[in-house]
Amino acid sequence: MKMRVIARILATALGIALMAPVGIAQEQGRGAVTNLPLPRYVSLKTNEGNARRGPGLTHRIDWVFSRAGMPLRVTAEYENWRRVEDAEGVGGWVHYALISGTRTALITEPLLDLRATPRLDATVVLRAEAGVIARLQECRPDWCRLSIDGTSGWAMKTALWGVDPAESFD
Repeated sequence: MKMRVIARILATALGIALMAPVGIAQEQGRGAVTNLPLPRYVSLKTNEGNARRGPGLTHRIDWVFSRAGMPLRVTAEYENWRRVEDAEGVGGWVHYALISGTRTALITEPLLDLRATPRLDATVVLRAEAGVIARLQECRPDWCRLSIDGTSGWAMKTALWGVDPAESFD
């Protein structure tokens, strides 16, 4: 009798382990679905996006993102779902149709000066408050060129969320 109970418990545990989605536990490396780097940054395509507890419509909604263009960090992939988090670490699983590869950044400084060139003594072309979303145009080791409402300028990377410290692109 005891052996049957133990056998059932082991069979159940094995069944649960085999049914677990493959490829969810991805923190670094490449996505199992897209083969794109993980983690990576994307942006919210719509004004509303549900973040779910798990990858699927049957999972409960834990959070609703409500700002189009908001930068999000993708940490895992499963089929048509991406696990994302915002600048505060809040997130969940969103359907891939809700996100875009367009790069944006969130201003984190209370008041950030965007400069004409990537130098601290360059002319200030625009001032932006914390929470403003800017479009990333290019990034160098310490600076990124941003666009806010059609005005471009350079900002220190440390004043932004949505780009990794070692990341460079143009």
